[in-house]
Amino acid sequence: MFAFLVAWGDAMRIVETALSGVKIIEPALFPDNRGYFFESFNAGRYREAGISSGFVQDNVSVSFKGVLRGLHLQNPTQQGKLVMVLSGAVIDVAADVRVGSPTFGRHVAVRLDAVSHRQLWIPRGFAHGFAVLSDEAAFLYKCDAPYDRGSEIGIRWNDPDIGIDWGVEHAILSEKDAAAPLLRELTARLPRYEG
Repeated sequence: MFAFLVAWGDAMRIVETALSGVKIIEPALFPDNRGYFFESFNAGRYREAGISSGFVQDNVSVSFKGVLRGLHLQNPTQQGKLVMVLSGAVIDVAADVRVGSPTFGRHVAVRLDAVSHRQLWIPRGFAHGFAVLSDEAAFLYKCDAPYDRGSEIGIRWNDPDIGIDWGVEHAILSEKDAAAPLLRELTARLPRYEG
């Protein structure tokens, strides 16, 4: 399902997923008797890998076990997101919701945690969400466009047409996420596939 796209020696590996444009970043860790070090972002390296380097906003959320946030995206003011877990563990999901895309309605689910420090790049046009597997998780989003309330779109977390296994028994949701519409009810508001 995943294939390595490119490697940069000791810096990081980029892994392509089943959804074109959605990428897993695996940074190299440099441990010693004091702890460890890793490079969490390098504009030039990420740009070479096709990941936006024009980040304008960082967000951090802290959530407890079973909390599920998503699925979210913005349109017409779209956002690409580079996400990682600072502490704890989550199942992170990117879903292709670009009308006309050959992978419309398909998703990729990846475990992100503070041990591996894996990151996920979610390009514009994809919905995003995560569910917390650990007792608590701190989650970082690097966004390439500011939050725009008027462009915000929520898609039902358990939409049968997307079919995500979130890995949590009883999801804890905000009222807004619990009442989000199904993907098929949002076609007119969704981004279009550009090919």
